[in-house]
Amino acid sequence: MGSALQTFLARFLSSATLWGICSAVLYWAYEPGLWLLVAGLVLGGLREFYTMLAADSFPHFPRTGLAAGATLILGALAIGATRGPDQAFVFESAALLLSALLVFTRQIFHRNADTLPLSAIGYTLLGLVYIPYLGANTVNLIYLTPKNADGHLTGHFYLLYLAAVTKMSDCGAYLTGSLIGKHPMIPRISPKKTWEGFFGALGHSILTSVILVRIFPSQLGLIGSMASAVILGLVLGFAAVLGDLAESLLKRSTHIKDSGHFLPGIGGALDLIDSLLFTAPLLYLYLRYAPGF
Repeated sequence: MGSALQTFLARFLSSATLWGICSAVLYWAYEPGLWLLVAGLVLGGLREFYTMLAADSFPHFPRTGLAAGATLILGALAIGATRGPDQAFVFESAALLLSALLVFTRQIFHRNADTLPLSAIGYTLLGLVYIPYLGANTVNLIYLTPKNADGHLTGHFYLLYLAAVTKMSDCGAYLTGSLIGKHPMIPRISPKKTWEGFFGALGHSILTSVILVRIFPSQLGLIGSMASAVILGLVLGFAAVLGDLAESLLKRSTHIKDSGHFLPGIGGALDLIDSLLFTAPLLYLYLRYAPGF
């Protein structure tokens, strides 16, 4: 068995197991499970981000960043559940602004003389914007539509849709690139990614989007027609590739192969959610401000 196939199988089994659990939580709309899932992955990813910076001696304030990140994502969940996604979105932006003030204050009162004070501020804030702020859009999706008469969630189907389309894009890129990939896409960032894999990612995301909208027409009613499903599949597939490349750029910059090691074939929490960090904001903005046609 070739190494590429072994890697794919390990990645597939890890993904299938984890996403099976996640899909069950999403499908049955178990709200405490959703809170734990979202907060755990976001904060786990943020912790891994700061650990990667520390491994290559990039100046930053991990405890300050983690405290601010926890406030942002937990506050978004609480406000989203009680006041809806619009107020959650306002809170997320306000929390990010206050986090910026906190990080600047932390640098001003930093005891040890830092030769790169702006770097410490910049890297800490980068982690907050990149992971909890972008990741909080999953909360906005969960509470995008009102609960039903029994008090059960309805917006969780949009998070399920997001995860499926995004992850099928990732799997399509890897599988297509491994089988027929010959033309490197951006070798300076990720030598193994190919243009064949890129188009495979788009094809898989479009197909998944169309299938889900056909299977769940009422639950995904805000998406609208099949034309919207195709457009969203294309946009989310492209954003998923960008999200994966963004983390590849981060790992190459910090000389780290994987953000963590608790998922065989995948890595850590950040390796799992890197694409979702780019696709979640686009899906939320589309559904909130560009009704399907």
